[in-house]
Amino acid sequence: MSDENIQEMQLIEQSLQNILLQKQAFQMELSEVDAALKELGTTGEEVFKIVGNLMIKTEKKKTQEDLENKKKLLELRLKTFDNQEESLSQKLEKLRDQILKSAKKK
Repeated sequence: MSDENIQEMQLIEQSLQNILLQKQAFQMELSEVDAALKELGTTGEEVFKIVGNLMIKTEKKKTQEDLENKKKLLELRLKTFDNQEESLSQKLEKLRDQILKSAKKK
């Protein structure tokens, strides 16, 4: 049973690492959205949006709404990652305890 626990612990550690990497990417994207919203607040009504290799003139209000929606979505995803991270960390801690108890009995 100890070998199974060790394998499960390794899988959980890998999953946790993947979650942390994804979380970091979303945090960076959220920072970019926050910076764009801040900059948008200081600009006039003429706003441009980069789409691929083009810079297209767009409505400030529409751009601001799009960024706000993207920010909400990113925050929701980050909250989900936080919950997954916490859940996996708890499972990992329980498995470590089981493995240590098992090792002490031998």
